[in-house]
Amino acid sequence: MNRKTGRGNRWGLGLVGLALTVLGGSALARGLGAFPQNWAAARTTVVDGNVVAFFARTSPWIWWLLALAALVVAALALRWLLVQGRAEPRRALRVEAGPEGVTDLSAGGIDRAVAADVESGPSVFHAAAHLVGTRPEVRLRVVADEAAPMDELTRHLSTVALPHVRDALDRDRVPAVARVSLEPSPAPHRVVR
Repeated sequence: MNRKTGRGNRWGLGLVGLALTVLGGSALARGLGAFPQNWAAARTTVVDGNVVAFFARTSPWIWWLLALAALVVAALALRWLLVQGRAEPRRALRVEAGPEGVTDLSAGGIDRAVAADVESGPSVFHAAAHLVGTRPEVRLRVVADEAAPMDELTRHLSTVALPHVRDALDRDRVPAVARVSLEPSPAPHRVVR
């Protein structure tokens, strides 16, 4: 999650929390009789004659306005939920920092190297890799031959491709998620002369 998204989450959640705290506190204060009795009596209903009269006067359009407001809130909440599940690809990864300087690796270079390592494996037609998250995680999309044994592919990933990533990042552990699609082998092309 980048800094803008994190800051937006904190502000949005803080404002929603503040609004709910104020509403809950005022409801509790009214129930305990903390407000003046002529303004908000403790034992009276919240929806009294004044509220009913307001909705009766503005009946046709107020419901459309409330429905629109509910749709806007639902759309914003859905967008927020979708953003939470999305990890943004990294552009660079700081491998080492010290008094002599810093060492950054291009995430795109690591992505291409991992994809090339995976594609060198048995029965792999195509591979794509992305480094995501603050503590880097590798996301792989692999298209492999459906006739090949799956253990060959997993052995190649665990003994060749992923150790290369750990070595490049100088880390003992780098989580990886692989999504494998299986396709039939392409038919061999015969050349007739």
